[in-house]
Amino acid sequence: MNIRYHVELTEAERCELTGLLGGGKHSARKLKRAQILLAADAGVNDEAIEAGVTVGGSTIYRTKRRFIENGLEAALCEAPRSGAERKLTGREEALLIATACSSPPAGRARWTLELLAGEMVSLTEHDSLSRETVRRRLAENDLKPWQKHMWCIPKVDAEYVARMEDVLDLYAEALDPKRPVVCFDESPTQIIGEVRQPISAAPGRPERYDYEYRRNGTANLFVCLDAHNPWRSVKVTERRTADDFALCMRELVDLHFPDAERIRVVLDNLSTHTSAALYAAFPASEARRLLRRIEFHFTPKHASWLNQVEIWFSILMRKLLRRGNFATKKDYRCSTSGNSRSTRRFCRSSQAARSKRLRAATEVE
Repeated sequence: MNIRYHVELTEAERCELTGLLGGGKHSARKLKRAQILLAADAGVNDEAIEAGVTVGGSTIYRTKRRFIENGLEAALCEAPRSGAERKLTGREEALLIATACSSPPAGRARWTLELLAGEMVSLTEHDSLSRETVRRRLAENDLKPWQKHMWCIPKVDAEYVARMEDVLDLYAEALDPKRPVVCFDESPTQIIGEVRQPISAAPGRPERYDYEYRRNGTANLFVCLDAHNPWRSVKVTERRTADDFALCMRELVDLHFPDAERIRVVLDNLSTHTSAALYAAFPASEARRLLRRIEFHFTPKHASWLNQVEIWFSILMRKLLRRGNFATKKDYRCSTSGNSRSTRRFCRSSQAARSKRLRAATEVE
């Protein structure tokens, strides 16, 4: 019965269908109709189209007929179907969307489908409105008013832009061993251990672990990362006080970059990240000596993601901490400290001494 409908596409129609299949978000039915028309235009018989596109013969027949009789647009789009008309008009749908995007009524923390349906009844002339009608109209507009995500919303003012450009300019500079750029940050973490031994994975069965876990205390990670070299240092401490910060800065000057004239440190706005922390921890002469070698560059407030060390923390969380099993603090310290990375910044003759200093630096204070 398909013999009298022969599909012959123009070059423009062929390009339109190819582009439709090549990208974008379209319904599965529309994409299958495009495949049918392209296959028919290429001379493929109906049996082969049925097998290749996984559609029935009647679908192929109707698609060809609509193309011949009404053109490409009619062949691709859904024909009008029988049934009840949409209950909400375009204006009422706009009102529903505006209501869902507004604050919920007093005494309610969020909008629900039932609450929105009742609100629409009070705002329009409808006697009733089902939650399914509300759900479908919201889904069409990709709205989920019952969901809420925590988000860091920065205030982009002159200070924000100035600090952002200052940090980005440091990253854009060429490598200068005498003036290294070091990203610094800390992260408190829980040391989690298993109560029962997990069951190893096997073919057809993932690894199994018990829902119960043991909290073996907390620890803090201090991380320094060279922005222009594959070098980083990880130090595990019990706390993250101002004194701990001051000790990290002294190690940065005396252990990690002893030959640098000026160390540019990129860090966030934590209350302990101040020059005063060095004066509180050391004698004034020692604090002044260290600060002559260190230059602080702060990220904008609510924009600590500009600090490159945040990327490394994310990698460490996925690679080790999220699924790590640490029975003791010693296990945790050995695992995290093993993520330090050295480069050929120092000669081989001093490598052993440097390694000894780094091992001492990773001990819990």
